[in-house]
Amino acid sequence: MGIDDVKWNDQAREKILSDADKALQEAVKEAAASQSGGDRDQVYKFLFEKLQPQFVDFEPGPDLSKYADAISSGEFAAE
Repeated sequence: MGIDDVKWNDQAREKILSDADKALQEAVKEAAASQSGGDRDQVYKFLFEKLQPQFVDFEPGPDLSKYADAISSGEFAAE
């Protein structure tokens, strides 16, 4: 067995991804409730600051920008 063979099983991978999606959804929901129509950069910063401590080696990708744009333009309605 080599180091490349050491991986999470499919059930664990699914759980990790599900937990990550939930963290993102909660951050977006909170940002939409408190930042809707606000400055896009402030919304992005809010999302980044909410998510960064929850993940090891967090690097935001285009998703954070997409949701920051939607929240700042009022396209995303808080539930």
